[in-house]
Amino acid sequence: MTMKTIHVAVAVIQINDKILIAKRPEHLHKGGYWEFPGGKKELNETIEQALVRECQEELNITPNDFEALTIIEYDYPEKKVNLDVWVIKDYLGVPNGREGQPIVWCAIEKLSDYQFPEANQEIINLLVS
Repeated sequence: MTMKTIHVAVAVIQINDKILIAKRPEHLHKGGYWEFPGGKKELNETIEQALVRECQEELNITPNDFEALTIIEYDYPEKKVNLDVWVIKDYLGVPNGREGQPIVWCAIEKLSDYQFPEANQEIINLLVS
């Protein structure tokens, strides 16, 4: 059986040397782990539109300055993900967990203190290098 690949827009929201991370809801895949905000790209939207929409839905912010960082393909035993990772350097609004999720501004060098899904490890490696 071929697994469908899930295309995900990932927001690395960076202000100075801090990165905004959020805790995944317990009922989701890798629930309770920390993540960079984002979510699935919908059928008829660009990845940039997905990035903006997800930031608005999850954090109540609108990115206005962002650039591509990397693309990561990762195979979990139960699903495949294609992470389209963007660095957001400026946005409108004040971030808050609109879905009840805890959010934290984390110093880049402290990211490894948090448990992230395995597919996110490459993002952390890029940020700390």
